Amino acid sequence: MQNQPASTDTVRIEANGTVIEVPRDAAERALGQQAAVQQAPMEEAQPIDQSLDGATPPDAPADVPPVVGEDSPSGLADIFAMDSLKQRGLDIWLWIQEHVLTVNMGIQLALIVAAFVPALIFGPKLKRLINRHLRQRMPPGILRRASDAFATVATLIALWLTLSLFSGILAGMGQSNAVISAVQSLLTAAIVIRLVTLVIRSPFWSKVAFYVAWPIAALDAFGVLDDVAASLKAASIPLGENAAGDAVTLSALDVVRAAIIFAIFFWIASLAAGIINRQIQNVDELNPSFKALLAKVLNFVMPVIALVFALNMIGFNLASLAVFSGAVGLGIGLGLQKIISNFLAGFTLLADKSIKPGDTVEVDGVYGWITEMKSRYVAIRTRDGTAHLVPNSVFIDEGVVNWSHDDRAVRVKADFGVTYNQRDLELVQKLAVEAAEGVERVLEKPGPVCNLVGFGDSSVDFSLRFWINDPPNGIANVKSQVMMRLWHALHDHNIEIPFPQRDLHIRSSDVDFRRLSSASAED
Repeated sequence: MQNQPASTDTVRIEANGTVIEVPRDAAERALGQQAAVQQAPMEEAQPIDQSLDGATPPDAPADVPPVVGEDSPSGLADIFAMDSLKQRGLDIWLWIQEHVLTVNMGIQLALIVAAFVPALIFGPKLKRLINRHLRQRMPPGILRRASDAFATVATLIALWLTLSLFSGILAGMGQSNAVISAVQSLLTAAIVIRLVTLVIRSPFWSKVAFYVAWPIAALDAFGVLDDVAASLKAASIPLGENAAGDAVTLSALDVVRAAIIFAIFFWIASLAAGIINRQIQNVDELNPSFKALLAKVLNFVMPVIALVFALNMIGFNLASLAVFSGAVGLGIGLGLQKIISNFLAGFTLLADKSIKPGDTVEVDGVYGWITEMKSRYVAIRTRDGTAHLVPNSVFIDEGVVNWSHDDRAVRVKADFGVTYNQRDLELVQKLAVEAAEGVERVLEKPGPVCNLVGFGDSSVDFSLRFWINDPPNGIANVKSQVMMRLWHALHDHNIEIPFPQRDLHIRSSDVDFRRLSSASAED
């Protein structure tokens, strides 16, 4: 279409070889509508169904298919939501540009790499310093293991200190130090786990440190530790009201914090109890019973103190536990009778000093010596190497034979008999005493004694009695040694140990014993 010059009020338009004249104002309106249609989106454009003052517009083709490759819709794009994926990829790229591909990020990564240089230089020097000056002054045990553990992780500690210095410098300059802080959190977890493994040497506590330190460090490194703590704090249950009328609640965060703090305090309490017990065992002025009683009290009191400290540190009001006192008392009264009975019996045994570690006892058919006294049972080691765990209440209910209650010296008896044909009974006594004195474990004072105790049916009965002061080494074995020497001494002096003698009286029988006796006489 081509505009041709016309008069002032009309405009000539040539289209497809046809020239028409239209009013100027109508042509201007048509051109304005055409420009608006070209600027609007394709889906909103409407065809101009308007004639130019009666002129018929040219015919336009209907239902023209879209040209492939020119912004045409695609089925795969609809299935995979390509527009949404493109938008997300664009958002990720913008986030990377904003937070990763920055000068501050490059500085932090460079500082992390540079921190290894002073750590590798000063770490070995710190290790030598610990081994040379600190380790030699520590006594054997937990303190020396702690110094060895710090020497082992000296390089990691030096790296952590270097990162702390770099982090402080960035914070002072007003720059972000998030990446260095995240690395420090992971490094702290590694140091803690390594120290726990080397110092405590317990698989249980090592696993506890692993499953506690790493999750906390990972959450802190990714910056979601505060959100997790807030979620745990929101999950709470009401426990009632305190004296001021304020609501008392117990949240999941309180439980987690209490468990972690209690584990730390429980380990410290166990360590302190062990140190105190070792010091008590070295005090010669205290008897074994009192030492065992103090050890039992410490093993019971220290964990309770650790639990109280853990609850106080999280701000838990212990008065709110009063609501559970009725249920706990009922549980103790019904389900824990035996446990409480054995527990109290253990304190009673130690308080009245009836038994103590090291005593040789015989209880409920078990003979041996006491190796340890626990809150529920007493461990008795027998001569065959087995350990019998006898409940404390058995010692009170059924009694106990303590071979070394007041004095470790005990008397052992060895009974024997000789024939009535032996006239020199004093010789028998002398041989018996000499046989006992020849055994190493038999005491000289009081010395062995051999007494004539009776005239039996078949023998003259004697009782040899001697003393020993080491009953844990056995009673039957030393008795066997004495009687073996006595056997050889009697045979060397032709002293007979008789067989049992019985007189047989036959009142009636079908056998003619007179004929038998005469027949045997003739033979």
